[in-house]
Amino acid sequence: MNWKKFLYTPIDNSALIVFRIIFGTLITLEAWGAVATGWVRRTMVEPEATFNFIGFDFLQIFQGPPMYFYFALMGVFGLMVTIGYKYRWSMLGYGVLWAGAYFMQKSSYNNHYYLLMLLCGIMTLLPAGNNISVDTWLKPKLKKISMPRWVVIIIIIQLWIVYTYASIAKLYPDWLDSTVPELLMKGRKNNWPTGWLLQDSWAHWTIAYVGILFDGLIIPLLLWKKTRKWAFGISIFFHLFNSIIFRIGIFPYMSLAFSLFFFETKTIHNLFLKRWKPYFVLVKEETKKRASSVYKVSALQKISIFMFSVYFIIQIGLPLRHWFMEDNVLWTEEGHRLSWRMMLRTKSGRLSFTGKDKVTGQTFKINHRDYLSKKQQSRVTTKPDMIWQLAQRIKKKYASQGQDIAIYAQSRIKINGRKYKQLIDPKVDLGSVPWKRFDHNPWLLPSDDYLIKKVASPK
Repeated sequence: MNWKKFLYTPIDNSALIVFRIIFGTLITLEAWGAVATGWVRRTMVEPEATFNFIGFDFLQIFQGPPMYFYFALMGVFGLMVTIGYKYRWSMLGYGVLWAGAYFMQKSSYNNHYYLLMLLCGIMTLLPAGNNISVDTWLKPKLKKISMPRWVVIIIIIQLWIVYTYASIAKLYPDWLDSTVPELLMKGRKNNWPTGWLLQDSWAHWTIAYVGILFDGLIIPLLLWKKTRKWAFGISIFFHLFNSIIFRIGIFPYMSLAFSLFFFETKTIHNLFLKRWKPYFVLVKEETKKRASSVYKVSALQKISIFMFSVYFIIQIGLPLRHWFMEDNVLWTEEGHRLSWRMMLRTKSGRLSFTGKDKVTGQTFKINHRDYLSKKQQSRVTTKPDMIWQLAQRIKKKYASQGQDIAIYAQSRIKINGRKYKQLIDPKVDLGSVPWKRFDHNPWLLPSDDYLIKKVASPK
């Protein structure tokens, strides 16, 4: 097969155009909804400081009341994406602001937020504003009814990476014996209308194995024409279930919108674009014309292919990095983020700090809750990097008062219903040790056989 023809053959762009409209609507709702529901207030305004990704401390300048304007502006960019006005600039604007909000805080970390950041970057590069947009209304010469095939290929590869790693990550004992689904559903017992039904063991086993099979097979099933409609029907049930039970915002609906890239153009035209149906014939004619021509790949296209190749190598490699680190990622959290490890465990912790004056040798208790919002208090106890950041913040606060102190943490966590176990070496001064971004932090105590022991029944 001639790879030039395969990648650059024009195909109807209806899927991308309709997806842009749905995607723009959803990201607008995400931004403005974050303000309306109080998410911005709880996560970005109320805390004295947020727990940014380590190395992104400069983002703290936005923290506080300015975040209301920040998210309002983000919603404006989302609306511009929806209507296709200054499409690339508006998509880039939303993507930059979303990335800033993502790296600014970890109290509400979610793999879906990471996926949205990646999609904003990808969508900025795609010709999604070339039809049914304000841009083409103002400048009709910009209107196009086709796009190169590589557009769809990129979307499908990104989805395949997400779903495949999500499936593989579930292949560990606590998920396979339905312990994790049981604990997750126990916390949703009072959810209306199905919370009570999900307390039975059959539901836990079903969730465990349907989750593995769905994530692992949904992309191949959508690609195969014979199973596509069945796979789409299953997707509707799966994503609506996640929306109702886990209440994860726009993402189940965005996942359903991705199905547009798997269906035939005729189906998309009949469902969404009947008034533009004549373009379908024109695209066929354009495709035939291009098929008989000699394909020449420009320097810019070659650079684009190289950049996307590097991007996907990184995307495939990142979720594997925890295998090259000491101990288990469930215990250390090292390599957990950016790895599509979604809803894989339940975790709770107990945390306290002791300070020691380096001059007088006097020790004293530190009430770490004085430095945290209510939401942060429930998040920080199980995350080693956030505990380390909190220790650094406390040390800095005492230093500003002219006191040099060492900070020791008593941190105990429990995973998937097990007993509490010490996580951090209580003899290590967390205020003095560096954070290792790409290696294991030795002040984390080993899990030993903690994750191998049989989990006590959560019932």
